[in-house]
Formats: sequence, C-alpha cells, structure tokens
Amino acid sequence: MTMKRMLSIVFAAVLGCTVILPLASASESDQLTKVTFAEAVEIPGTVLPAGSYWFVLTGDTFSRNLVRIYSSDWKTVYATEFTVDSHHLKPASDTTITFAERESSQPQALLEWRFPGETIGHEFQYRKPEQRELAQDKQQTVTATEGGF
Repeated sequence: MTMKRMLSIVFAAVLGCTVILPLASASESDQLTKVTFAEAVEIPGTVLPAGSYWFVLTGDTFSRNLVRIYSSDWKTVYATEFTVDSHHLKPASDTTITFAERESSQPQALLEWRFPGETIGHEFQYRKPEQRELAQDKQQTVTATEGGF
C-alpha cells in the first residue's frame, strides 16, 4: 500500500468519526431525565399538569443554564427556563427535585432539579415577588422513585 493511499484511508476514518460523533448524545452530557409528577407542579410562568416530562439541558458545554421541558412524547415544549447553578457538597444519588410547599389551593413550585452524580443543581428563576414568597414556603427535596414525584 502506498503512503498516499494509507493517509487517505486514515483521513476517511477520522472524517467518518467526526460526522457520526455529534449525532450520538449521552444522557450525562445533556442530563436527559424523565420526570413524572403525580400532581400539577408550577414552574416559572406556567403550571405543568400531572404527568410525565423530559428535562434536558440545552446549549453548549460552557452555558449549562438552560433547561428545556418536553412532553413525554417529545411533541410539545412546555418551557425553556433559565436556571442558576446551585452548589451542593455531596453528589446526588439519584434525580432530586426541590419543591416549595404551598397552601393546598396552589400547586407545589419546582425550585431545583439535580441530575444523579452531580454536585451542581439547576435552580429555576421566578419573578422577584414570587421568589420572595417561595423563599418563605417550606422546602422539600424529593429523590426520584419508580413511581415518580
């Protein structure tokens, strides 16, 4: 085999890998998580009815603050939310969600979502008046179970 032919084969293999690589996305890089809520849950600007949703980080590896929420069949985008990093000392053992417990007439508000193995969670940003109100509510962090949240 000539050197030119060998370089052509190596170049073709490298090019093939770089074209295929972006099509594969691991759940850890985008933190893809299916979440099921037994009751309606408030997120900034809307209320998600009881049901299953996909939570996924969007953007590049340097901007990890956008969370997109899809329906369980991926046909509807319910929200694209700006979040702020919340730091924890220990990694999450499983998916965890922190809620603000509100009076019975209002749905619980989703405050933070954290992916398993991560020490950094994604804190949802509410409008200032609502943020003050939610800060006074009792907060509860729940770990995922097979039945959902």
